[in-house]
Amino acid sequence: MQDKDCIRFLQWALPQIQMRWTGLRRVHKQVCKRLARRLTELELSDLDSYRQYLSSNHDEWQKLDSLCRVVVTRFYRDKREFGELAERVLPQLAAAAQAAGRKILHAWSIGSASGEEAYTLAILWYHLLAPRHPGLRLSTLGTEIDAHLLERSHRTCYPGGTIKNLPEDLRNAAFVPGNGDYCLKPQYQTMVSFLRQDIRTELPDGEFDLILCRNLVFTYFDEALQLATLERIMTRLRPGGWLLLGVHESLPANTSGLKAVSERLGLYQYE
Repeated sequence: MQDKDCIRFLQWALPQIQMRWTGLRRVHKQVCKRLARRLTELELSDLDSYRQYLSSNHDEWQKLDSLCRVVVTRFYRDKREFGELAERVLPQLAAAAQAAGRKILHAWSIGSASGEEAYTLAILWYHLLAPRHPGLRLSTLGTEIDAHLLERSHRTCYPGGTIKNLPEDLRNAAFVPGNGDYCLKPQYQTMVSFLRQDIRTELPDGEFDLILCRNLVFTYFDEALQLATLERIMTRLRPGGWLLLGVHESLPANTSGLKAVSERLGLYQYE
């Protein structure tokens, strides 16, 4: 399969599953490799044949959708954002919660992959915030559509490259080395739960003080789906709560109800 043929196919197919080529462009070679394997599985000769197969096998669009999901994740991914969470956002949320007499802060990691983002929040809270806010705990929910990634989230053992971004003191405190991987200690695991959901069609119950929606909705979805998904996400964000995007993402035009605290860091507050 030539790269130009794969690009042409993706530019045709992505709009039909409400995804956009600009979001997938940097990782398209990985998707093309997956497509090549899928053609082999189906005993199809080329992408033109696959187009015909899609036209007569509607369920295959779901398979294509899964092939186009590329996950890049690690602990403490983007130290600037997590530094801002630890130094500014979480302290503000903690103070507001305690002033209101609440005992739990609720965070939601959308597209939580194999748990790295959600567990990073738990580590930061345990070491940097919990000692300053006794009587208040952080509960984080991760939602993810991929069952294999959720299984890895529950296994809580990760290769060294996945945890290397964490500050050394936090890395040494949170993980135990063994069998070539690094396994998260139990006290952090109990602060996080996971749920299999598709953000395009499902939402968890309850309200959240902090929602992390990074490198998924506002990277891969087309603008119409971004707007629809954001509207639904906002129904779960507590007034005064914070929404964090990826550093290379931005909200759709004409978004209302969110104050841009730092567009450079993708940080917004619900007014």
